[in-house]
Amino acid sequence: MTIDDVNKLATLARIKMSEDEKNEFLENMESILGYVDIIKKADVSGIEKDAGKIRNVMREDADAYDSGTFTDKILASVPATQDGFVKVKKIL
Repeated sequence: MTIDDVNKLATLARIKMSEDEKNEFLENMESILGYVDIIKKADVSGIEKDAGKIRNVMREDADAYDSGTFTDKILASVPATQDGFVKVKKIL
């Protein structure tokens, strides 16, 4: 990773970074990437891959509310509504 990579990341993230922050970020990333490289080299040949049983961890919606139960309360708490919907600013 180079300082140009850091500049590109800062531009993509739309954040301003001082030269000191860029250098510190570069050092931290090099440290992290070095650690990841060590982990990649770990010998896991004798370890059986077992992710466990696939199961549904979500609860059943037995106590779910009927559709529209809170619609009036929600619409009453927003700044603008239109035809029974929350009205928001157009962003595109």
